[in-house]
Amino acid sequence: QLQLVESGGGLVQPGGSLRLSCTASEFSLDYYSIGWFRQAPGKEREGVSCINSSGSSKNYADSVKGRFTTSRDNRKNTVYLQMNSLEPEDTAVYYCAADREYYSSSDYCTAHRYTAAWGQGALVSVSS
Repeated sequence: QLQLVESGGGLVQPGGSLRLSCTASEFSLDYYSIGWFRQAPGKEREGVSCINSSGSSKNYADSVKGRFTTSRDNRKNTVYLQMNSLEPEDTAVYYCAADREYYSSSDYCTAHRYTAAWGQGALVSVSS
């Protein structure tokens, strides 16, 4: 089964920044859309941002728009989630996932649509 690996999580104060990375060692991400998802304790997994295979199109959940930025470097086989102005409500385990399909609307950036590969998750804690 294909596997992704997230890194870059940690503890940060409100207003701070973190950058998550998502990479794969056993396959190329070139032809895959990548989604970022998060799950807070007691809550359902929600879509944060999705990016198409070339990086030319991306979408964001309203809750992170203007604060988070998704990008990718296919030469490094890595996708990034830059998170700025972090809030306590952003505390969650963040996952990246891959799929062949991509939809430009954030309404379709949902966990059940991403089936090719998932990472193990990275914990992001925002607290003073």
